Amino acid sequence: MSTRTGVGERFELRNGDAYAEIGTVAAVLCALRVGDVDVTEPLPVETAPPPFCSGIALAPWPNRVRAGRWELDGVPQQLDITEPKRGGALHGLLEFAEYEVRERSDDAITLGAVIHPQHGWPFLLDTWVRFELQPDGLTVTHGARNLSGVRAPYATGTHPYPRIGAHDVADLLLTVPADEYLEVDERLDPIAWHEVSGGTDLRDGVRVGDLELDTAFRGLRPVGGVTAVLSAPDGSRLEMWQDDDWRYLQVFTTPIFPRADGLGTAVAIEPMTAPPDALNSGEGLIWLDPEESYEGRWGLRHIAA
Repeated sequence: MSTRTGVGERFELRNGDAYAEIGTVAAVLCALRVGDVDVTEPLPVETAPPPFCSGIALAPWPNRVRAGRWELDGVPQQLDITEPKRGGALHGLLEFAEYEVRERSDDAITLGAVIHPQHGWPFLLDTWVRFELQPDGLTVTHGARNLSGVRAPYATGTHPYPRIGAHDVADLLLTVPADEYLEVDERLDPIAWHEVSGGTDLRDGVRVGDLELDTAFRGLRPVGGVTAVLSAPDGSRLEMWQDDDWRYLQVFTTPIFPRADGLGTAVAIEPMTAPPDALNSGEGLIWLDPEESYEGRWGLRHIAA
């Protein structure tokens, strides 16, 4: 079943008691439930665009590029400024693009979108996102193929807002086994990596309501592949995992996420293949030769109390 909405066509996926909705604009995760437990913030049908970029896919870079400027083989490149308040190029080139359906079944869907050459981006990339619903959660595969005649940089990420059913997100415990965090300036552009401490040390778990973060982490030390855990007071939890080459995680908290019953605390836990401003630092960039492809995965898994 599908419905046309403000985030494109929304497709339903089902696998046992698990349910998901996927929108075609920005390959957005609109809803994910296991049984009667919402494990991401559900987006109302009329939502457009998603609040705080909830659920969208990020390509061919996650986060932002400083002032939209970078260099390619010594030649300056100027991307369009998509974050006027801070003067950067934010969340890649597909935030408002409609993906096409390339494959679909009851429990899975693959969406694809081509990134054409444009201001500051002289490459042609085919990209895709595949959502596979599991009985206890979701597996998401991001891919790209370089259709250019020259090698091209690529990085990707995603922007889910996890929750655990009716539990107040502020009361959930967030654990991230990361050794370093990225210090940023007033425009959220990178300054330097530091060892985690105080409010950036999430290794032993911190109550979400006590956090004020828009922060990238690296030096992940996943336990059983798990890179982040949300735990509820009743003992239930939500685990995020990511492939070994997805070596970064962004955590963003807000007290003003819009819901049907008003504004409240929410947390984005964003797996990424590269950190902010990767086109300038080169850190984490995947360079694809002509016709070369890449795929990488992340996922969410709900464990009941």
